[in-house]
Amino acid sequence: MESNHPHFKIILGSSSIARRTILTEMGYQFTLMSADIDEKSIRKEKPEDLVLALAEAKAEAIMERIPDGDNIEEDKSTLLITCDQVVVYEDAVREKPSNPEEAREYIRGYSNGHTATVSSVAVTNLKTGFRQAGVDRVEIYFNEIPEETIEKLIEEGTVLKVAGALLIEHPLILPCVKEVAGTTDSVMGLPKDLTEKLIKEVLAST
Repeated sequence: MESNHPHFKIILGSSSIARRTILTEMGYQFTLMSADIDEKSIRKEKPEDLVLALAEAKAEAIMERIPDGDNIEEDKSTLLITCDQVVVYEDAVREKPSNPEEAREYIRGYSNGHTATVSSVAVTNLKTGFRQAGVDRVEIYFNEIPEETIEKLIEEGTVLKVAGALLIEHPLILPCVKEVAGTTDSVMGLPKDLTEKLIKEVLAST
């Protein structure tokens, strides 16, 4: 298949640089749109249900902004990919830390411990409205994370902008990661295998 996939177009409904990078690595060309939704207004008991509901809400919000027939060529399907992710620690869902102190507390908890990322992907065919969605979970185990490493991470600030203050690919954290039961692309917010599977399923339904 050619990298520009002549039979369908893709819109990535995310402003995440990591997701953009992963989708590009997968050989797809795409346009970007981001969803403006009130994530706090959507609440579910189980993290899997929460991320699925959020990915679907993002898809609905973006679809409302695309006028009927706009960007949708008769001979091509347009696929909209939306995603969400939470970090789960001791059965509690962790979103972005609200301040440096909370981020510090989160990262201290990972030291010699473990956490998980739960990522959702929803693929919607804008021509037919057909949607398939799924969830991928990755367990992450840590060695000790030294206090000075935690302070450097807080000072640098990137951990304050991500769910659970978790960045396993960060050069300071990488040496502290003991084991990842799953894939790094899933931890970064876009599980490749799941995304490929959903794209195939949605295309097969046309």
